Amino acid sequence: MKHMDQNNTFQKYSTYKDSGVEGLGDIPAHWTITKLRNIGVFSASGIDKYLKKNETEVKIINFTDVYANKAMILDSSFDFMVVTTPESNRLKHLVNKGDLIFLPSSETYDDLGSAAVVNETLENTSFSYHVIRMIFLIDICHSYRKYLTNNKFVANQFSRQGKGTTRKIIGRSVFKNIQVLLPPLPEQARIAHLLDQKTAQIDQAIAQKERLIELLKERKQILIHNAVTRGLDPNVKMKDSGVEWIGEVPEHWEIKRAKFLFNEIDDRSNTGDEELLSVSHLTGVTPRSEKNVTMFQAEDYTGSKLCKKGDLVFNIMWAWMGAIGVSDRTGIVSPSYAIYRQKAPDTFNTWFLELLLTDSNYIDHYNRVSTGLHSSRLRFYSNMFFDMKIGFPPRDEQEKVVSFLRSATQKIDIAINFKQSEIEKLKEYKATLINSAVTGKIKV
Repeated sequence: MKHMDQNNTFQKYSTYKDSGVEGLGDIPAHWTITKLRNIGVFSASGIDKYLKKNETEVKIINFTDVYANKAMILDSSFDFMVVTTPESNRLKHLVNKGDLIFLPSSETYDDLGSAAVVNETLENTSFSYHVIRMIFLIDICHSYRKYLTNNKFVANQFSRQGKGTTRKIIGRSVFKNIQVLLPPLPEQARIAHLLDQKTAQIDQAIAQKERLIELLKERKQILIHNAVTRGLDPNVKMKDSGVEWIGEVPEHWEIKRAKFLFNEIDDRSNTGDEELLSVSHLTGVTPRSEKNVTMFQAEDYTGSKLCKKGDLVFNIMWAWMGAIGVSDRTGIVSPSYAIYRQKAPDTFNTWFLELLLTDSNYIDHYNRVSTGLHSSRLRFYSNMFFDMKIGFPPRDEQEKVVSFLRSATQKIDIAINFKQSEIEKLKEYKATLINSAVTGKIKV
């Protein structure tokens, strides 16, 4: 960020006064601090007086889409749905240019209370679920409105007021009493102009680094795919595997049905005291204690399936997404999971096995053969697994593949982590810059 101003290059205002607010400190002497109820009114329900039920088409946007890219604006660039038979519950939150639309509930405190300014006239536009709309009663610079509440000072107030366990919620009474800072109108325009410029530069830098991360991830997947499906020797003689979705494999590789390689294990826990494990497409087999799980957990895990170190575990419902892994410890899993153990313990290197069975060719196969009425409810049962053919090299070659991939992917992971760290620093800089400008810590 050498090309961007650091906070210490900005000037300070000539005079400050005590804000009287804990944690805020001094503010410019000519600024005012007030509550949202003094500058606007809130609307959360009721059919717009200009619309008649069942006579007007209404454009609907899922409010979370506004925050997916942290745009802080709502305009026609978002993908609206058109509801041709509007019902009263779809007409609750019709908006006009200049309104602020707040998110009153979220799974995290980070998004709680986030606001988007309506940037243009969006005729007959509403939302797909509960929001809080603020209509301004006083003149506030349009471009400044999105920064008025989207800053650390206000976010901290929302965090303190949020209630709920699995989902944080704030009511309209909280919004009314949120404190904000108001510079004079000319300063609002200058602050908004600066922040629009700087945040656009930061967002562009973030987008470039995110694209680099995606390219690195693609490179990593290509390396893994080629290594586990074709080996390391580019000149090796190939043969037809006899399986369309596997394609060609090195001539000396074996092709066997899973039923000749694995036994299904259905051992059960007598106490349920073993470590609880879960299986996901992102992390493989992972201790539940290491995951941020908000879903219901059982009081008693007696009767759960037991798996041992080296066992292959399938999440039957999510195999089509790649929710498969080899456990690195003894533990218990859901009775609805499938556990398989190698018939000959030395057939597979366990890391090679996991990489192979989560390769895109195999995941595509799980999708094709899984059964279910809906894509999110597909099941990959044991008979499907046992009927599946697997192409694999001798154990010593697996070890070479694993050694190569550990080294190669580690370098890529380091590069990804470095870029992610840079992105976090950019996001922190962006948040600090916005907060410093809207609380008067720097003069614009």
